[in-house]
Amino acid sequence: MPLLEIRDLAITYHGSRGDVPAVRGVDLSLDAGKTLGVAGESGCGKSTLALALLRLLPAGTTTTGEILLDGEDVLTMSWGRLRAVRWAGTSIVFQGAMHSLNAVHRVGRQIAEPILLHEKVSEADANRRAIELLAQVGLPAWRARSYPHELSGGQRQRVMIAMALACSPKLIVADEATTALDVMIQAQVLQLIGRLVAERDIGLLMISHDLSVLSDTCQQLAVMYAGRVVEYGPSSEVFTDPQHPYAAALANAFPTIGDVAARRTPRGLGGDPPDPTDIPSGCPFHPRCPVALDECSSTEVELWPAGPSHEAACVRVPAAGRTA
Repeated sequence: MPLLEIRDLAITYHGSRGDVPAVRGVDLSLDAGKTLGVAGESGCGKSTLALALLRLLPAGTTTTGEILLDGEDVLTMSWGRLRAVRWAGTSIVFQGAMHSLNAVHRVGRQIAEPILLHEKVSEADANRRAIELLAQVGLPAWRARSYPHELSGGQRQRVMIAMALACSPKLIVADEATTALDVMIQAQVLQLIGRLVAERDIGLLMISHDLSVLSDTCQQLAVMYAGRVVEYGPSSEVFTDPQHPYAAALANAFPTIGDVAARRTPRGLGGDPPDPTDIPSGCPFHPRCPVALDECSSTEVELWPAGPSHEAACVRVPAAGRTA
């Protein structure tokens, strides 16, 4: 049984402009000890998906489908059960640690807080655990007495990872956890996350707009566009041999080091993702797609086999793959 299984998940916000379908029929799974990356531009539904895993979406949001954590549906849990699952079953590392940490409390206390809430331990034991967790993420014990503003961006992000590990969760969701960091610190944090996943045999769902980061960090990669998964497969294949034009555009946005032509003529993607309240008919990517066919404006295909363990939602996927 997968550690995490998402089945036909659909999420709709309701506002003054009407219904906003942010996630539309997503199916994903993740085993313990494995890593799954979710990529896409802003507005494609990545963060909404992350928040749904622990029912952190705004009140009034309509959510259908299933989110199974160890076979138990998060969407139907009682509030008491959900409270127990948060931190201890699944924890989230959000983007922007300075905004996620409490500015008026020392970081050691903030790490110890979920331990005290979820486990029957003394305050002294919780504080010792907090120091041990800081050591695991490469910070000295004395940093437990620091306030968030006394730490660098990379150190604050390490504190957030320590907090996420505080109650030994089975699943960690990292939502743009390294976006605000410089390249060297980002590499250190990614190596740290990878080591902790391997050592603790936990599942990692990592969300980012950066396809290169996900391909280096995660074993599997799902690319989202307009609330749907348009390509899914082994990270190395999706990054080096993408089958959907949108995934190819994301991969091509990263210049090749030493390639003069790539430096002089940066490859990008014109336009923006569609407004969720006005998603185009057919394939929602067709207005921006450089290789769109006439049928793309009227046909939105499901994920088709595009190779061993590789799927893409595009009419250009070979016909043999569609009927496999």
